[in-house]
Amino acid sequence: MITVLTSTLNRSHTLPRLFESLCNQGYKHFEWVVVDGGSTDDSLALLAEFKEFASFPVRVIHKPKSGKNGAINAGVLAATGDWVFIVDSDDALTPDAIATIEEKLRQFNSDKMVGLYFRRAYFNGKIIGKILEDNVLRLTPAEAADMLKGDLAYVFKRDSLLRNQFPVISGEKFVPELYVWNKIGDQGDIHFFLNKYIYFCEYLPDGLSFNFSTNLKRNPRGFLLFYRSQIMREAKNMNKIKCTIRVVQCYFYILLKMVE
Repeated sequence: MITVLTSTLNRSHTLPRLFESLCNQGYKHFEWVVVDGGSTDDSLALLAEFKEFASFPVRVIHKPKSGKNGAINAGVLAATGDWVFIVDSDDALTPDAIATIEEKLRQFNSDKMVGLYFRRAYFNGKIIGKILEDNVLRLTPAEAADMLKGDLAYVFKRDSLLRNQFPVISGEKFVPELYVWNKIGDQGDIHFFLNKYIYFCEYLPDGLSFNFSTNLKRNPRGFLLFYRSQIMREAKNMNKIKCTIRVVQCYFYILLKMVE
């Protein structure tokens, strides 16, 4: 079974859209695990309604003040599916998303496979990032991110996520996800479907993508873990330089937090 894993915090205005897209799935052999980070809006009431009326299992886990990383860790522990599909609470899925994952798992599954990557699209159907020739590649997460310049839809083997949980850093709540995805990619094959999108995405003003600088200042040790490891993964010298500059920024913000 596939576990759709969602972390949420005060997203009562977007959760119905995601739930509707799950209800519209043609293939229903999945569960939805939602980790709530302490919502103060109507999210919990909505989730209780969803759980009552859904045609698939819905489980809600309460993890206050955990951040997205902590929520993913908790959700993976609670998941019963062999594969985990991470879907944000402000996004939605195409009607064939779960069926497509199931099909590709049957087609490519092996002991070495640890993940699948698909494309994301805006709600108008335009794929996010570069468009490439339509074929299947085995890429590392770092290679895929550099090639596409856009966010992807990730499906990982649950066992791999359990072995590579997000680090818990005192006083911080975030480590860039690519840090963990890279570690998973080091341990097996990830198949990447270049032009197949199964995920609709929008970027909200209070989301992580819109608030990179603030997020970096609040979580410098988490970003330091990522950028320090990323330097050796980058093939291009310019990218190595950019990562090195970020490392210096992280050290600066760490020192700044120490004197505050």
